[in-house]
Amino acid sequence: MKQSRQPRTPSELSEAVNHKLTLYALAASSAAAGLLALAQPAEAEIVYTKTHHVIGLSHPYKLDLNHDGTADFVLLETKGGSQGFKQIHLAARVELGNVVEGSSAPNGRGYAFALKAGGRINGHQHFVGARSGEFMATVEQSDTVFLKYYGKWYNVTDRYLGLKFKIGGKTHYGWARLNVDFQGFAINATLTGYAYETIPNKGIVAGKTKGPDGITVQPASLGHLAAGASAISARRSGK
Repeated sequence: MKQSRQPRTPSELSEAVNHKLTLYALAASSAAAGLLALAQPAEAEIVYTKTHHVIGLSHPYKLDLNHDGTADFVLLETKGGSQGFKQIHLAARVELGNVVEGSSAPNGRGYAFALKAGGRINGHQHFVGARSGEFMATVEQSDTVFLKYYGKWYNVTDRYLGLKFKIGGKTHYGWARLNVDFQGFAINATLTGYAYETIPNKGIVAGKTKGPDGITVQPASLGHLAAGASAISARRSGK
């Protein structure tokens, strides 16, 4: 007489299979996490901010390159002179010991360069700085000479102000892009964007907005940055 077979215990088999599947899933997850960590850059290299700000006699612009709430530079226009002689200056006033790329005149006044796209901004360049402001452009009107213009920023489009500033005591480099137009006894200047290199002591190329992990900060996100929001609207882009 044939003996009936005892049915297998499915619960024991399921537990064994489940254990193996769990170990496999954990191993796969760990491997994927490791690959993802290797794929992520350690930090952004260039942070670029789009903007459109007209600078006038009563409208200076406090340039906060890294959006930490502290102005690194102030772009402004000033007016001076006396009867029969008047001047308007476009200047980059430096803050906190920061400096701009430029040269010094015999009178000691610094004049900022108007760099073309591709210009180098690094430790090998010459920088000038004083709290009174580094001249970018000047228009002069007098009784004897109707109009006279000075500076590297006379009627330029998409020129760059080379910047050297501090973050946490460490040196960083950046740029500010402006259009400057002279109309009679008036200077019309518009800031259209700015960027900085997040790696200390690493130079930046004027006009460069992308790096291995570049970030473009949208104008709408600046309010979040100012408020210290954790969610920053930014677009990452590669070279």
